[in-house]
Amino acid sequence: MTIRKVTVLGTGVLGSQIAFQTAFSGFDVTAYDITEEALQAGRARFEKLAAVYRTQVKGGGNGKAEQAAAAITLTADLANAVREADLVIEAVPEVLSIKQQTYEKLAELAPQKTIFATNSSTLLPSAMKDFTGRPDRFLALHFANQIWHFNTAEVMGTTETDPEVFHEVVDFASAIGMVPIQIHKEKAGYVLNSLLVPLLNSAMALAAGGYADPEAIDQTWQIGTGAPAGPFHILDVIGLTTPYNILANSDDENVKQLAKWLKDNYIDKGKLGIATGEGFYKYS
Repeated sequence: MTIRKVTVLGTGVLGSQIAFQTAFSGFDVTAYDITEEALQAGRARFEKLAAVYRTQVKGGGNGKAEQAAAAITLTADLANAVREADLVIEAVPEVLSIKQQTYEKLAELAPQKTIFATNSSTLLPSAMKDFTGRPDRFLALHFANQIWHFNTAEVMGTTETDPEVFHEVVDFASAIGMVPIQIHKEKAGYVLNSLLVPLLNSAMALAAGGYADPEAIDQTWQIGTGAPAGPFHILDVIGLTTPYNILANSDDENVKQLAKWLKDNYIDKGKLGIATGEGFYKYS
């Protein structure tokens, strides 16, 4: 495997986790975001992750977690971020036009050797490949939130992805402690979100329609299936911004109404999930 230098675009909830897990696994990591303010928030996330890894992840003690956080280079200069990258993992907002514009910039700035991977949770890589300048070196690499616990990495290429690139990214996923899930052809939502998104949307439709409160819906799911968490707790863990972006960009008017309900009742009130201390539930 030739991947040693990894750049993660976006230091939000999941982007910061991907960068931290990669650095914790011994890779040279650069984290990029568009403003200094965003980078400061990213640094704060890395420090919080170090505390999590120190207590919850094997080998995270004896200063290793703190060393991983300190080793991540942060920058708002995209050209510097990708100049020597072997792999760029894109974790920018879940809006197709933003991702396409990002890849147009990357195509000009990154070396031809660089592999591009999108962490998009619902968008197909084929919708972005023509903007990358290297469709044979582009694919999807999708992580689940709380990466240190839920350590799947879904790998999905397009019809143009070089099989050698595909397998190199599978090997990289293994090297950073993930369980690679190889997806043989494009599927919106991959495996995880093909199962998860209908559950979350159904739960929100029940609450938005006034049929039951989020607590009762979660309780029903947990008792009825034995699951450790209900859909609204899962939404709080994910953070409500990403689900909102997915809902708001749907062509289905009923789905867009769920986006409006989420925005009016939670997002506009600063209730974004665990990261802000309150979403559907309150957190200390």
